[in-house]
Amino acid sequence: MTDWFAGEVAARYDKSTAGMPVEPVVDFLLPLASGGALELAIGTGRIAVPLAARGIRVAGIDFSPDMVAELRRKTDEIQVAIGDMSTTKVDGMFSLVYVVFNSINNVTSQDGQVDVFANAGAHLVPGGCFVVEVGVPNRQRLEVFDLSDTHVGVDELDFDTQRLVSHHFSLVDGEWRRISVPFRSVSPAELDLMARLAGMELRERWADWDRSPFTAKCTKHVSVWEKAA
Repeated sequence: MTDWFAGEVAARYDKSTAGMPVEPVVDFLLPLASGGALELAIGTGRIAVPLAARGIRVAGIDFSPDMVAELRRKTDEIQVAIGDMSTTKVDGMFSLVYVVFNSINNVTSQDGQVDVFANAGAHLVPGGCFVVEVGVPNRQRLEVFDLSDTHVGVDELDFDTQRLVSHHFSLVDGEWRRISVPFRSVSPAELDLMARLAGMELRERWADWDRSPFTAKCTKHVSVWEKAA
């Protein structure tokens, strides 16, 4: 399994995501995290660090040692296990497990994504919740998802295999650089089935962290599944 976030990607990650929302995410997660929170694909701690600053016991799992090294520049207080989020375990149980910003799509097989739900369920107390932020499947084979003076993002989707490749063209130090990262696109309905296999049921689904309604026009969703009591 390739670590697509190693080296320069990890070093630039916080800068490249500086414009993304943090407080709305933490506000959404906080009421679910009274019994502790586990972040899958915790990365540099963009969400975990401010959540911990709100008094929540936070732990994490991440595949990339370089991303976790960036997290360690911020704090040593968050327990992190290095490994695949579909199988890696951490100590303790939690009222919340969450994965944000399409990171569940980094698991590129259906079996692997099913295992992510199973692993989340194994860390949840009865009545605990698994929260996922992820895009809905693209409607075209090629879609431009970002276009700016310093970054161009193009998604390439094979509808038959659900294989999605995100091509990122970034202007770094006056030079354009490209990285192409493989994902597995997955529909809300397929995720709901994965949740049921893991002993969870859909509790709520929103278009974004502000709890705006989820409709057929939405490009992503924030979904909450609850583990059976």
